[in-house]
Amino acid sequence: MGSVQQQTGAEELQNRFARLLTQLAEAKAFAKPSYVNQLLEICRRLLGSTDGVQFLYNEIGNLVDAGIFHQTDWQHPNFLQSHLTHQAFASSNQATITLECLSELRWLALANGDYAQDHVSPDIARNFLREVLALNLDLVFKHSTETSRQRKLTGVYHLFDFLVAHIGYGDILEQVVNEVWRILKQRPIINNHIIAMITQLAVCVADPEIATPRGSEGLVSALFGPTPASQTDPGLEYYQQSLESMDTQSLQMEAGAFARAMHDTGLVSVYHTVYLRYVLSQESTELVIQALGLSSTGTDSYMTYRELVNRLITDAVTPNTAQAVIGLACMLERGILFDPSLAPNFWRLILLNLHPETEADIYNAYGTAQPAKTVLLAGALLVLGLPFGIGQGDNPTCQAARALSMWSYSDPNYLMQIIVWASRDQDVSMHFEGQPIHSKNLQIESGTTFHTELDPVSLVTVPHLDRIYLEMGRLSAGRGEDPHKWVNPEFHGWWVGQGFAIAVDINTGNLINHEQFIRDFYAFYHPYFNGNKPVIYPQPAGIAITDSFGDYVGWHAITIIRVNLDIQGIMRVYFFNPNNDSGQDWGNSVKVSTDGNGELYGQSSLPIEQFVSRLYIFHYDPLEKGDSSNLEQEEVDAICTMARESWAADRV
Repeated sequence: MGSVQQQTGAEELQNRFARLLTQLAEAKAFAKPSYVNQLLEICRRLLGSTDGVQFLYNEIGNLVDAGIFHQTDWQHPNFLQSHLTHQAFASSNQATITLECLSELRWLALANGDYAQDHVSPDIARNFLREVLALNLDLVFKHSTETSRQRKLTGVYHLFDFLVAHIGYGDILEQVVNEVWRILKQRPIINNHIIAMITQLAVCVADPEIATPRGSEGLVSALFGPTPASQTDPGLEYYQQSLESMDTQSLQMEAGAFARAMHDTGLVSVYHTVYLRYVLSQESTELVIQALGLSSTGTDSYMTYRELVNRLITDAVTPNTAQAVIGLACMLERGILFDPSLAPNFWRLILLNLHPETEADIYNAYGTAQPAKTVLLAGALLVLGLPFGIGQGDNPTCQAARALSMWSYSDPNYLMQIIVWASRDQDVSMHFEGQPIHSKNLQIESGTTFHTELDPVSLVTVPHLDRIYLEMGRLSAGRGEDPHKWVNPEFHGWWVGQGFAIAVDINTGNLINHEQFIRDFYAFYHPYFNGNKPVIYPQPAGIAITDSFGDYVGWHAITIIRVNLDIQGIMRVYFFNPNNDSGQDWGNSVKVSTDGNGELYGQSSLPIEQFVSRLYIFHYDPLEKGDSSNLEQEEVDAICTMARESWAADRV
């Protein structure tokens, strides 16, 4: 029924498009703008699907001839500059974004010879599009950020998929490879788009006429042939047969190669899962340890809880859930199984009967190739192994994603309880100021769409957590202060500081006591001013997200993990950002680092001055305040200036 309705909706859009296109073509020059605006809205909606992009490509010549670019900056393609496309896609104006998308489709038609305009040859058009792809790798890779969520770039992502399918990576291969490595160093749990990119790279690597850049073969082999016996990507059945004929030395070589590839890249080959299941069936403890690449800590965890870990491999590790292997390895390395409650929690999850709605949600998101329980167990391993790899996807649920990360890091048993409640009962219970809140009693906000491109744990828990968080906010409203003051400690855990600092007035949105706010942060978090006290439990904080031009986008939830010197002697704040890609450009030379400055997997960092320039909320322990009276006024002024030249420009 749903597919029929979608088809009917698409046909209706196309019919309306045809009528408006005819009217635009027949309209006088002075009357064209009114039809253009209506037609752009139809085009924007068509861009929301792959078929819609194909339809617009087929019609792009007619659109241009009818005057869709009439009296706009896009009227003459030979005057356009590729480096300005990024600015257009970053616009908050949907008409601007749609016009830019249509412009790219015109360039593609020119490159393919499906349309012709003076002064633009197919070679010129193809080179232009290669530059566009290279300059917009964040869109090629579908990096989900606050900016993209606010500006609803789904149609743009469909466009770039279409461009890549027709143009290929060409001269941008080196940039693509570097970008893949950059993202993988963050160890994101959801990396389907990265695997898709590497699959495309594999085609290039196999083509002797394409010069592939350094690093590409390592990515391809990590997925499709990381070991001597899997090097030719022989297929799972043949590989299984080859394992059965190997001697001990060959099996050891396979184990070592699998472990190196996994830990070097963060990617797990499907052959790795076949190998693990085989050596487990042979009761070869040593080979299981080698294939997971465990240190002494991980080995101790495995040997102590061998029965549980073996059962997790049996129930959660399949070719369809291959990434669970790195989740399991990293969880063992964390040593958290030595918490006496975690192993029983895992046994409960293994034996749990999932609620029918939970099963349906998992099957709708991940397909039916394996049982829903297998998917959920794999997700639990990933979340507990990579607590900073959790992402919010395209949902405005940074608070829930942050909470899952904090619980995985600081209280994994509580996280397991949340998973059980949500997956078994379709209900999560929390208390707010002594009063119980049940997610099953709360309504989903009307008009909200929940995007399911999430890890399994987030898929199952976030809808419940988001409703509870919003309810806590409702109960805190009307107190004359920001609700986060009361919500964050109740929602995230007892370790959240009871002190609360905010840099803006909640009634006007203007800066208030900003200098004191800055000095207070230094007094509580900067080692030079707080008595060299470390951050023991990660703390929730709020930042003002800005785009690459320094313009305000929205408020965003993050976690402060630690504050310390990097190897170059720069004091940095290390934090968790629930966006899938945390390496962002926040404008005015504030570029978030995710690697090379002491970050651990999934962590972001900034020099403390730059971080505080985007900070607007933080929690602290009132009993542990240091003394920032010696903080130079010059440094405070510099932070104030960075804030007022970006997100606070209109808040003074």
